[in-house]
Formats: sequence, structure tokens, C-alpha cells
Amino acid sequence: MRRLMTILLLASMLVVSFPSSFAQRNTDKAKKAAASVTTQRGTDTITAAQMHDYLSFIASDEMEGRDTPSRGLDTTAKFIATNLGRWGLKPAGDNGTFFQTIELRRDRADGGQTKVEFFGRTLNSGVEYIPVAGSGVVNAPMVFAGNGWFVKSKNIDAYKDIDPTGKIAIIYGSPAGFPRGISRADLTGKMGDDWMGPSDYARKKGVVALVYVPDVQFLTGWDRTRRLIMDRGSIGVAKFQAQGSNPLPSIVVSPEIASGIFLGEKANANQIYNGYYGTGLPAPFALNPDKKLNMNLANRSEVIPTQNVVAVWEGGDPVLKNEYVAIGAHYDHVGICAPNATDQICNGADDDGSGTTGMLAIAEALAKAPTRPKRSVLFVWHCGEEKGLWGSRYFTEYPTVPLNQIVTQLNMDMIGRSKKDGDTNTRNKDLTGPNDIYVIGSTMMSTELGEILETVNKSYLNLGFNKRYDDPSDPERFFYRSDHYNYAKKGIPIIFFFDGVHEDYHRAGDSADKIDYQKMEKVARTVYMMLWEVATRPTRPKVDKPLPAQLSTN
Repeated sequence: MRRLMTILLLASMLVVSFPSSFAQRNTDKAKKAAASVTTQRGTDTITAAQMHDYLSFIASDEMEGRDTPSRGLDTTAKFIATNLGRWGLKPAGDNGTFFQTIELRRDRADGGQTKVEFFGRTLNSGVEYIPVAGSGVVNAPMVFAGNGWFVKSKNIDAYKDIDPTGKIAIIYGSPAGFPRGISRADLTGKMGDDWMGPSDYARKKGVVALVYVPDVQFLTGWDRTRRLIMDRGSIGVAKFQAQGSNPLPSIVVSPEIASGIFLGEKANANQIYNGYYGTGLPAPFALNPDKKLNMNLANRSEVIPTQNVVAVWEGGDPVLKNEYVAIGAHYDHVGICAPNATDQICNGADDDGSGTTGMLAIAEALAKAPTRPKRSVLFVWHCGEEKGLWGSRYFTEYPTVPLNQIVTQLNMDMIGRSKKDGDTNTRNKDLTGPNDIYVIGSTMMSTELGEILETVNKSYLNLGFNKRYDDPSDPERFFYRSDHYNYAKKGIPIIFFFDGVHEDYHRAGDSADKIDYQKMEKVARTVYMMLWEVATRPTRPKVDKPLPAQLSTN
């Protein structure tokens, strides 16, 4: 009996210990297999130290904030292209280069020809008014049109109960941005049917010119705005401008001139100012028809080149190399943003020097990997994102590779900042931590693409994926605010990686010394592994969901 008990005890110990040992061996095998995969793909060449070196140059003061267009942006483009050539990537821009040239048209007021008169007196340009858009001669009566907007969801109609045809519309607010009571979240449905901004709505209603009465924010930056508009002028992509109508002749007037315009009317300038910050703007009304503004706006135009930077790492499969996994970031920022401050330059280290640098590290890793993925990898560093997604719109409308051969687009825009423990700054409340990143759009068009991402992440670094903004109806509308949006509009499934808005967003404090390079390494490596996985699968990710209504109409 004692011998039998001993045998049973030993057997039970074997039964208990065997699964544990077996599981450990399986875990070890899995780790070795994962390590082998990352080695074959060259993942470990993506390092924090490497990205620190690249970003320190890209976000340096010498790049002057990489505005579009600017000398600093061009220098950054050459820096990127030089490295791509050194690593052996294939140029995929124009004429065998890494650059896809984009022509911009700059319009500046011609001081010798521009003239504005009110009650027979010539106004002082730059002091009493600032010409902001358009050209032409206008001599017409005026109507007050509130904030100028039409938003069906908010029951806002700037021209309700008045006929502005052939008249100059007076609008309270800034020529850019949103007025009080209207946010991005209110712009639902189709632009043109369900909502329109001041310029578009005025044109639709037959208005011949616009006069903006500036709000407090505009007045605070009057001198800076005057320099930007009158010295630099208005600028846009020439091909986009050619597709639409020229802007209406538009000016911003000083508070003194505004007071004269509304003198003796149904509402005076003070009532409009106070109403905006109190009970609301007065209802639209026509001004005295004998009170006319005579505007003669003249512009000088010039063409300025800028560029996307485009490259391809060719895949190893003779058939699948004709398809592309696209990866993108915008390498521009907002330039010299505080001309009167001690620190004048918005360096854009996180926005989006981080994504720009992450792409460089990924390109270098591909070049050093001992094997190639089956599909080709398309790299596009977009310009003009800060101006309105210019570079990505241009590339998707004038692609340098067949657009229907792009199977996925991965976008990195701000991947380098982390919220520190104990940070109580309210402007950092939505910033992700050192091991977390916002992921947007991964399942919006392709269930399979989202599943691939989750599998890759869990088998590798297992970052925390925050899906808070993964919704086209998100009030912050981040889905519409970066370059992946223009690819999604073309039916290409996308994933957007984003660390969140922080205290230095679009400020001079967004500098390279505040970057969490360890986080950048983790995110860039994860994106790289995802890129490899999509590029080596036998079939492209299936698009199994229709475009969200907001996506197809915004």
C-alpha cells in the first residue's frame, strides 16, 4: 500500500508539473519565434537614439518651423531625400526625383491700386482696413449678416428674411475659424446643403463683397495679421484654386470704421459687439441704401513651388510588389508663430516632426532588413497639412503610383509626447501616457485591418490602444484633421496613430527636448511591424464597410 501511494504521489506531481513546464517551453518558443521575426525584419534598428538625432535637426530653429512654403520646409525635404537616396529607396516623385512638385499661387494686395472709400473718404490701408481676399471693383449698398454662416443643425441662417443679392455683406467675426455657438461637431451632413461658411454662403446668396467686423481675438492680433496678409498675402494650391471660383473681394475693417458703418442703423457697433458676447447678434437687416462702400481691390499673383517627398521600397514578390502599403506623415508645421516673443518659432517637434522622424526610421529599417516584404512600401511626406491637408489631397488627386494599388495607408501625426505622472495641467488632460496611443479608423472601413493590428500589437509590444476618437462623429473631428482622411475618401482603408493634444500644440514650446523618444520608438516599431504584416499577407485587407456618411460628404 505504501508503495502504491508513493507511485500515485509521483504520478500526481508529474501531472501537475508537466503542463507548467510544457507551457513555459511553448512561451519560450513563441518569444524566440517573435525575436526571429523582428530580426528578419530589422525592427531593432528603429531606436530612440536614432530618432533623437533626426528630430533634433528637423525641429531645430534653423528650419524656422517648416511653414508651407518656406526655406526651412525645403531644407527638410532635401534632408529627407538625401537619406532616402543613401539608403537605396526608389524615387517616386516627378521626373525620377523624390519630390512631387506642387505649385502654390500667392495673391498679395497691390498697394498702388487697392483703394477703399467710405462716404467719399479714402481709408488708410493696414490701419483702417486690411484687404484679405479677392479682387475687383464694387460699389454697392450693405446688409448686416450676423456671423455669415448657414448651419441647418443649429437653425443658423445669416440671411434669413433679407435679400442680399448684389449687396456687400457685413459680417461680425474672423475670416477664419469658427464663431461663438458653432463648432466642428455642428457641421454634419453635406457641405453646401446642410452647412456653409461665410464666403461660400455669401456667394450662393448673390453677395458681391464681404466686410468683416473683427472680433476681440482678431483685434488682439491685428498687427500680426496685417503683416501676414499684406506682406505674405493669401496662398493656396494653384490647381485647387483653378477648380473653383475666385474668392469674393473681402476686407476687415477697424472698430472705428465699423462704428461709422453702423451709425444710425437698427443696431450700432456697440450693440453688435455686446450682443456677440451676450444675448446674441442682432437679426440680419439691410443698411440705409444710400450708405455705400466703394471697394477697388487689386492683387499681384505669383507662383511658388513646394513639394511632397515620395519614395518606394520595392517588394520582393514579382506580382505583389505592384501593390503598396502606404505610410504617411506631414513634415510641415506653422512656422514663425510668435514674431514679438522671445521664442518666435513653432518648431513642431511633436506636430509632426515625430511622425516625420518615425517614417525616416522605418525607411532605414527596411533598407537594412535582410529580407524584403512581398508588397512595396510607399512613403509620402506630405506638405501643407497645417494649411488644410494640401499635400495629401494633392497626392490622392494626382498620384505618382496607381491609387487603386494602395492597399492600406498608415498615418503617424504626433506620436512623441507623453503625459507624465502627476501632471495636472488641464491642457494635457487628453494626452496619452508612455505606453499608450490613440488609434483612429482601424476598423472603420475594414474589419480585417483592425483585427490584423490587434494581433500584431498583442504579439509584440502590446501598447495600449485608446479608441476614444475612433468615430467620424467625434466632436473633436480628429478623423478629418490629418492626411489619412484624403486616402480614406478614395476608398483606401487607413489607420491613424496620434498621441493627443497637449499644452504645446501649435505653440513655441513644441520642441525636441520635450519628446518621449522611448515612446516614439515603441510606436514606430509597432507601425513597422504592422506595415510588414500587411505587406506580406497573400491578400489585401478586405474593405467590408461602406464609407461613413460623414466621410463621403465632408
